Order: sequence, then C-alpha cells, then structure tokens
Amino acid sequence: MARKKPFTVLVGEYSSLAFMLPAATCVGWVLGHLADKLLGTTFLYIPGLVLGSAAGLVELIRTVTRNSGNDDS
Repeated sequence: MARKKPFTVLVGEYSSLAFMLPAATCVGWVLGHLADKLLGTTFLYIPGLVLGSAAGLVELIRTVTRNSGNDDS
C-alpha cells in the first residue's frame, strides 16, 4: 500500500508542470538562436523551438503518468 503524498507536495509537483513546457521551449529557442549566430544562418531557431517543445511535452507526459500511477482511488 503506497502512502499518499501531502497536499502541499502535490501542489508543488503539479505547479512545476506549468513552467516545464514554456521553459523547455525557451531553452530550445535560445540554443537555436545561438546556433544561428555561430553558423551565420537564420533558420535554426525553428528546429530549436520544435525540439524544445517536444522535450517539454515528453517530460510533461512522463511526470503525469508517473504521478497518476500512484493513485489508489
């Protein structure tokens, strides 16, 4: 039988999800922009945005599925 987490811990875990996707997208854009500056191109920020969004979405899904498997209800 798994112990239930306190409400404050759950609030902290789920509120971090609200920042995960935008943060990953911003990191992808920044890395793409830096690659553009380094290589002298003007289009690498777009794959950076896509990869950052995908990474954020994957982490969001992993976190939700990991936490939803702990419910006993």
